[in-house]
Amino acid sequence: MQWNELKARLLSAGSARISGEPADEYIATSSAGPGAGGRGSVFFAMGSHRVKLSLNPSSPVEIVHRGDGVADLCFAGTQIPGRLARPGLHCPDQAFITVTESCIFSCKYCSVPRLAGKRKSIEEIVGLVDSVKDRISAISLTSGVAGSVEDEEAYVCGVIKNLTRFGLPIGVSIYPTKKTPDHLHALGVVEVKFNIEAATPKLFEETCPGLDYATIWQALDRSVELFGKGRVFSNLIIGLGETDAELAACIEKLVARGVVPVLRPLNPVAGFAGIPRPSPERIRAAYLVHSRALAAAGIDPLVAQTMCTNCAGCDLVPGRD
Repeated sequence: MQWNELKARLLSAGSARISGEPADEYIATSSAGPGAGGRGSVFFAMGSHRVKLSLNPSSPVEIVHRGDGVADLCFAGTQIPGRLARPGLHCPDQAFITVTESCIFSCKYCSVPRLAGKRKSIEEIVGLVDSVKDRISAISLTSGVAGSVEDEEAYVCGVIKNLTRFGLPIGVSIYPTKKTPDHLHALGVVEVKFNIEAATPKLFEETCPGLDYATIWQALDRSVELFGKGRVFSNLIIGLGETDAELAACIEKLVARGVVPVLRPLNPVAGFAGIPRPSPERIRAAYLVHSRALAAAGIDPLVAQTMCTNCAGCDLVPGRD
């Protein structure tokens, strides 16, 4: 079985149970997005490939930890040798930090609003990065919105100013204003991710009430002008109710504008609790459309230094998988 076929099946399953030797140092937690507030997750790696799986004691996928990170993945009658990747913060090789762990918006797919988390202080964030600086190659920031979009951007910009001392590439994913790309570029941020999430305006309106679809597209276009093709990303969730044709059209639209789609299989939590995860066949079909579109546009995801496309744990990434 090819890796991308196996990974599609694992992403469709979405979780794993872990057994064997204690593995606490390999468990990552999330305070942003659909995985916020869960039991944590692990990154199973096979060679240069990796997949992130949420921990669930009833999962059909089992990871047997043999000790010192050596592990076997057992799934559908197959045992695959590999290892557990130790996270920096949230994911391997990066300090991926959620600045504000709460949000005034209520996107249907997201658990953050119900958790009412805190905003990390700048001192706390600097300390977190300092604690893992010897095992990371990048810093990535994301954030909810505590009060207003403008206030959140200003706070994140203050965080960035205090992280440049580490001399590492910084990627940022926040809800943008029209001026956000310019502000982040001026601070030396190398990559940005502004998320359209849904494949159609109608689905976006239904899924992300209160957010402005047009503003996100404007921010993406301006970001490509400033950061360049292949340095700008946008989440596109598979499984919100879009058709295959609508998903493909949105992938093509993003790539034509120089944006790298991050194809994220739906995690059925919050307002989508109980909805089936996308099938392996659908995940892989979207990956093939994604691969062809990027190749035709001459965009190479391998240049990504930060955030999700560099990690490649939660998604099938052309060139990496």
